[in-house]
Amino acid sequence: MNQILIKKVLAEGVKELVISVPQIAKARKAGQFVIVRANDHGERIPLTIADADAKAGTITLIFQEVGKSTLLLGSFKEGEFILDVVGPLGKPTHVEKFGTVVCIGGGIGVAPMHPIACAMKESGNHVIAIIGARSKDLLIMEDRLRNASHELHISTDDGTYGTHGFVTDILQSIIDRGQKIDLCVAIGPVPMMNASCRLTAKYNLMTVVSLNPIMVDGTGMCGACRVTVGGKTRFVCVDGPEFDGHQVDFTELVKRQRGYLPQERASKEQFLHEGPRCYEQSH
Repeated sequence: MNQILIKKVLAEGVKELVISVPQIAKARKAGQFVIVRANDHGERIPLTIADADAKAGTITLIFQEVGKSTLLLGSFKEGEFILDVVGPLGKPTHVEKFGTVVCIGGGIGVAPMHPIACAMKESGNHVIAIIGARSKDLLIMEDRLRNASHELHISTDDGTYGTHGFVTDILQSIIDRGQKIDLCVAIGPVPMMNASCRLTAKYNLMTVVSLNPIMVDGTGMCGACRVTVGGKTRFVCVDGPEFDGHQVDFTELVKRQRGYLPQERASKEQFLHEGPRCYEQSH
């Protein structure tokens, strides 16, 4: 159990792991996530399931190495075992035949967008996918999103590939062409999701976002992942991770996500300097 069968590098600092977890692979639905602990000294981190194969008993995790825990996980090799993989957690994406669904993925958010686009397409929706990254070298999963959608549009901030601009620029162009849109799903950096929701609010387009705040236990007990949605406190791990984007307090979300930045930076620097043994020294 929890053995890494395949490891790939998708872009600079972006890793893909295919892990053997048969029970999770069979039970998981689009939009759900797992909490992973790499080893005895590792932190618990939430990662959305980017794909699953129930027959093979595997799930696919795609993550960006941005801190100590993801750097540790990224150092694992094929054949090695991850200590804990708990899930599936969170409420699945609500999937039905809406009509035309626009799936917007920014940066690493393209990974959790993939199973949602697949599920929407399988349910008979016309799926328009928009994916973006800072540059061509950081774009991931293009071929998989092309297969999961009827239309695929790509943007890069620096213009090295696809449309020069942001995913919201493409969304605006789709709206401007008179395309009827029944649902938008946006996943990515908080500023991207916020900008997408501000745009869709102008046209009264129902928009769902998937949030990834600081999270510890994943069962609603610790309260670390609380967010304000529609003026009420919600826990992302059990009430989400998906919410009505027009109701999310993004300003509060940003502040909460930045709450431990100094400690996160120091932890990352320690790992880069000392490697995995820094875990043992800090416990």
